[in-house]
Amino acid sequence: MTTTIRLPGVGGELRDHTPRSEPLAAVTGGALASRTVFSAAHVVADPYADVSPDSPAAVDWDATLAFRRHLWSHGLGVAEAMDTAQRGMGLDWAGAAELIRRSSAEAKAVGGRIACGVGTDQLTEGSPGEIRKAYEEQLAVVEESGAQAILMASRALAKAATGPEDYLEVYGHLLRQSSDPVILHWLGPMFDPALDGYWGSSDLDAATEVFLQVIAAHPDKVDGIKVSLLDARREIDIRRRLPRGVRCYTGDDFNYPELIAGDEQGFSHALLGIFDPLGPLAARAVRVLDTGDVRGFRELLDPTVELSRHLFQTPTRFYKTGVVFLAWLAGHQSHFTMVGGLQSARSLPHFARAYELADGLGLLPDPELAATRMRTMLSLYGVAQ
Repeated sequence: MTTTIRLPGVGGELRDHTPRSEPLAAVTGGALASRTVFSAAHVVADPYADVSPDSPAAVDWDATLAFRRHLWSHGLGVAEAMDTAQRGMGLDWAGAAELIRRSSAEAKAVGGRIACGVGTDQLTEGSPGEIRKAYEEQLAVVEESGAQAILMASRALAKAATGPEDYLEVYGHLLRQSSDPVILHWLGPMFDPALDGYWGSSDLDAATEVFLQVIAAHPDKVDGIKVSLLDARREIDIRRRLPRGVRCYTGDDFNYPELIAGDEQGFSHALLGIFDPLGPLAARAVRVLDTGDVRGFRELLDPTVELSRHLFQTPTRFYKTGVVFLAWLAGHQSHFTMVGGLQSARSLPHFARAYELADGLGLLPDPELAATRMRTMLSLYGVAQ
C-alpha cells in the first residue's frame, strides 16, 4: 500500500495526503460531570434492502444500536430520532417510532442516557388542533419508552401558524400535559428551510421573545432548550435570560467550544450532531473540563471546529452525509449507504476534505482501514492512485 493518498480539490487538482499512523487515544468511562452532553446520532441503513429514495427507511438495527452503545461507552448521552437521524429527510414517523423504542430499551439495558425527538412528521400540514394531536401521539411514544422528550420544531406548525399566539397555544398545551420536563428545540432555517419564521416571525429578535415567553410560562416543565441557529451571540443572550434551573444545550455546530466552556455568567451544555463523529474526543475534552481546566478543554476541542464547519457548510441540512461518511471510515459500519439515498448529497472534494481533516485530528480509530476505504471510494469516482 502506498504511503500517500491523492485527494481531489474543488478545482479538480490532486494533492498528496499522508495518512496519520496512530489515532488519538480515546478512553471509555462513566458519565461526564460538569456538563450534560448529548450526541445526536445517525442511523445506519440496510444496504441489502431493495428500496428507492421514496421508500420507507430500511434500517440496519444491529449496526444502529451498536453505534449508540459506542457513544454511551464514552459517557455521552444519545439524542435519538433527531435531524441527525435523517428525521424528515429519509426517516418517517413509523421508522422514528421504532428507533425510539429500540434505542430506549437499549439505553435501559446499558444504563445510558437518552432523549428522543417529538415532532409532527405524521402530517405535511394541518390545523393547530391536528398538530397538537400529532405532537401528543409522539410524546406518548417517547414517554412510554422511558426516555426524555425533546419537543422539536414542526414544519406543519410553521406552515399553519398565523402568528405567535398559535405557538404559545400549542406549546403551552404540550408542556402542561407532559409528564416530565422536556427539552425545547429551536431549529433554524439553515438546517430546515421549512422552519423559516418559527415562533411567528422571521425577525429573530421577535421570535426570541416568543420562545422565551413559552419557557417563562412553564419553567417547571422545561429541563432545557437546544438552540440551533449558528449564532453564538444570540445563544449567549438567550442563555442569560433563562429562568433559574432551565439549561441551555448548545446546538451550534460552529461555535460549540466557546459556548460549552462558557463565561463568567454561565455556560451551555451540549446536544450536537457534530458529537456523532467527535464522540470520543468530545468526551475526553469534557473530562478535562470536569477538572476545571478550561484551557486544556479548548486545546482539545478548538481544532475540531474546522471539520465541523466543513461538514455543516451550506446547504447545512446535508451535514448528515458527512457524518455517516466518517462513521464508515471509522469502521462503525461496513458500508456508505444512507436511507433515502442521501450518500449522494455531497461532492467528492467535500468527502476528500472531510477525510483529510478527520484523519489529521486522529478521529479514525484504524487509520489503515480508513485509508483503504478512502482509496476504494476514490477509485469508484475514477481517481487513480
